[in-house]
Order: sequence, then structure tokens, then C-alpha cells
Amino acid sequence: MRGYLVDTTIGGVLERNAREHPDKDALIYPETGKRHTWKSLNEEVDLLARGFLALGVKPGDRMTMWATNVPQWLTVCYAAAKMGAVFVTANTHYRLSEIEFLLRQSESHYVCLIPGFRGFSYVDSLLQIAPELREKGLEDDFKAERLPFLKRAVYLGSPETTPQGFVNYLDILEMGRGFPEEEFLKISASQKVDDVVNMQYTSGTTGFPKGVMLTHQNIVTNGYWIGFHQNFTPEDRVCIPVPLFHCFGLVLGAMAALNHASAMIVLDIYSAFDILVNVEKERCTALYGVPTMFITLLDQKSFGKFDLSSLRTGIMAGSPCPIKTMRETIERMGMKDITICYGMTETSPVVTQTTATDSLEKKVGTVGRPMPGVEIKIVDPETGTELSPGEVGEVAVRGYVNMRGYYNMPEATRAILDSDGFIHTGDLGKFDPDGYLVITGRWKDMIIRAGENIYPSEVEEAIRNMPGVKDVAVVAVPSKLHGEELGAFVIVDELAPALGLKEVKAYLRPLIAGYKIPRYVKTVDSFPLTASGKIQKFKLREKAAELWAR
Repeated sequence: MRGYLVDTTIGGVLERNAREHPDKDALIYPETGKRHTWKSLNEEVDLLARGFLALGVKPGDRMTMWATNVPQWLTVCYAAAKMGAVFVTANTHYRLSEIEFLLRQSESHYVCLIPGFRGFSYVDSLLQIAPELREKGLEDDFKAERLPFLKRAVYLGSPETTPQGFVNYLDILEMGRGFPEEEFLKISASQKVDDVVNMQYTSGTTGFPKGVMLTHQNIVTNGYWIGFHQNFTPEDRVCIPVPLFHCFGLVLGAMAALNHASAMIVLDIYSAFDILVNVEKERCTALYGVPTMFITLLDQKSFGKFDLSSLRTGIMAGSPCPIKTMRETIERMGMKDITICYGMTETSPVVTQTTATDSLEKKVGTVGRPMPGVEIKIVDPETGTELSPGEVGEVAVRGYVNMRGYYNMPEATRAILDSDGFIHTGDLGKFDPDGYLVITGRWKDMIIRAGENIYPSEVEEAIRNMPGVKDVAVVAVPSKLHGEELGAFVIVDELAPALGLKEVKAYLRPLIAGYKIPRYVKTVDSFPLTASGKIQKFKLREKAAELWAR
């Protein structure tokens, strides 16, 4: 390491683990029973990379992965890193127009995919976009009219079900045996830490997704410090039920574990019961999830039947953590060293994190202190002027974490990156007296009622403490009189008494200023979520406008 930077590529860290911890568990997929040590994982990755090179992959080529957390997800990711390809992640919930947009905008040369997900066929979708695959998909002169950069489609399912025109993963492994090892090693050794290695597409909660270009140094260094703050060692075993296509799974999970040679227990799709089963079976020491995931785990009727005594740490991130959920996670799940992270895809992603020893108050009231090598300032969102300590403004970030830019979107890059090199997050926050960052809301989510600025997170936290409330989301409702009013969507316990506007107002009246109390309340069974578990507030705003706008 050089100061706070890790001057090693993804491939370099993997090779180090294979040398220093060859027989330690590296990667475990309970769904299929697939298990890798660091030595066997590195060997498969090398063979796969040689196979892709034999197939025609060249440094700089974009390779898109459209799959759930299947065994091949990380081997393809690591192989791409070793041969200089750019690994592009696709949301598992994408539909036809969305995947076509990503493949076209990223100018992807290769796409690796599973058969489909939750009744939606990925194969059929790709064939609709590129019907030429059926006849010419295996030819060197293959061309697809709607995807002009596409060269090959790689099928991650069983060989027997490989569609016509697709190359099977196992065939690529076999091809690797015929590619000269010396040539591969030369290519692998030529990779540089500042090369773009990954493109993560923003979740699309607003606007069109944008391809965030991240380098080896971005995500390897970030992963190192994320694991450092959880005190990871080669003895740790990290349960990763969050999607790998998202930074939460890939960087906070896989890159943090890779840096510290900790074992990864990767679950294909989220299931509260499967998490409990595998934490017990694999003796996991760390667990990742968004607050709603932990709420679901704690609500499982069979929760008390599982031995979770191996748990020590983990990460709860993606949205504010209710104090009740954090307290129960620590007390009932034994995760006394759990941490909170904050960041965005454009910042690799984590820019602040609490530590294992921080108090409960810091873990629920803040998002931690800046990571080593990360500079954060609070600015006026309209003028960009830096504000005084304690004042609320937009969070701006500068450091090694900053993305290289949005792929083929220079104007969008300039819109978020200022002339001093700070990325403007769009989030509102302030520093407390101890230097911990407090996120107060989203600038775009901020509600302005009769000239008063209201931060939804403050109102949400107050309502969450109300007996019978499991979760809440507060959004703006258009108002001719005041400009905007507050509307609250509330999820309540099954056994809770009836809860409506009257009850919420009565509860909040002594707690917060009157102008912050929602004018509208509706109980719901669930919130619309992104695939990574974040609440899609723009959908709730649309619903609120339909229900309550006058």
C-alpha cells in the first residue's frame, strides 16, 4: 500500500490470496454447492480468461453480465479484470428496452447471461434485440443491426440447454486450455491500477441509467477500507445476499472480502430463510443488507430456531437505519460490530463509514466519518459555497473514490463534477461536532412547505418510533396553498391497532414542529424498491399525487 491507496489490481490481489492462503475458503455458493478455495478460484479464473482471449476478447472490450448471483458471476468479473476487459453490470430486473439501452450505450462486445429470472426470459429478450444470433452468433463476421458492437453471447446455463448461436461457459473454459499461458500472463501483468475495470449503471431511480466508469484503484482501495473498518481477516466469513450487480454486493461485499482474504458466502437471490440457514451452516461472521432486509429477518417466525452466534459484524446501508432495527440486530443477532456506510456509485461507492467500536447513537444518527483519502465538504446546493460546520447543505466529495466519469456522457459528467474536482452527491447533510456526517435527506427529495425546508428523513425517524410502525416513507404532495404538503406511506405490524392520520398527528404533535407533520397518511403492505433494496420515492410521489393532490 502507498498511504491510503492500494496499488494492486484485482488480479494482483487474487493471486496474492492464492499464494498466501491457498487452502482457505474463498467462494461458496450454497444454491449449487459450488465451493472454491483461493487457489482453485484463481486457477478457474486464469483458465476462463485464457478461454475468453481465445474467443477473441481484447483489452478494453466491454463484457456485460446479466445474471443473479450465480457461481460464474465473480469468475467472469475477475477474468475480465485479468485480461483488461471492462466488466459491465446489468440490473437483474431490467426488461427489454432497458437491457437494449445498456448494451447499446455501453457499446458492449460480449454479454454473459443466465436463462432468465422470475419468469422473464433473458435469452428471448436478447434474441428479440439481436435475432441474428440464431444464425450467425458463432461466426467471426457476426453483426447485429440493433447492437452493432456485439460479438458473442455467452450462456451461463447447462450445456444441454445452450441456445443456438450462444457459447457456453464450460466451452470457454475448455478453450482456455489451448491458449498459451505465457501470452495470458503477459497480458495480465500489463494491467494498471488506473485502468477502467468496471462500469456500474446507476440504479435509475431518476432519469436514464448512466455508466459509471470505475478503476481497479477505485474499487480495490475502497474495498480494502470497507473491510478494514469491520476488522476483516482471513478467518472471517461474509454472507452476501445483496445483488452483485450493485456496488453493495460487488465492492462492499466481494472487494472487501477479496482484500482481506475473507470467505464469501454468496446467495443467488434474497431469501430471509435462506440467509438464516446459511449463516448458521457456514458459521458466517458478517452479514450485509439494507434495513428492510434486517427487519424481515428479525420478523421471521422461525428466527429463534437458528444459531447465529458466529455473527460479529457486517454492513447495514442503502437507506437510514431505524434505531429499533439496529438495536435488535445487535442484541438478537449478536452483530455488535455492525457498521453503517454511505456513498454513491459515482464514488466507488463508500465515502463514510462507522467503525466496529462506534456507539449505537453514531450508528443510527450518522453515517460515520470520511474514509481515509476522502475529502468531504458541505456546500450551498444553489451556489456551491462551502457552509459552516453544523449547517445543512449538499454533500460534495473528492478523492481517489471519484469515478473516471460517465461513459460517453461528458455533459452528465460535467453536471455532477465541479471544476475543483468535487462530485456533488445531491444528498443533504451536515457534520456533527465529532466529525461524523449526518444525512438529512435528498436535495431533490427536500420538501418546501410555505417556504419552510423539511427533510423527510427527520419526519420518517419520528414516525418509525411510533408503536406498531415497521417502516415509513415521507414524500412531497403538490399543494396549491402551500406549494407542497407531506404525505406518509406507513407499513404497520400485523397485530397493530388501526393507524391513520388522526393517530399519527396525535403522536407527532408533541415531538416535531407542526409544519413537519404529514397532512396525509396511508398504510401500505410494501414500498416499491429498486433491485438493491432502496425505496423508489419517485413512484411514491406519483402515487401521492394521484391520491391527495388537489
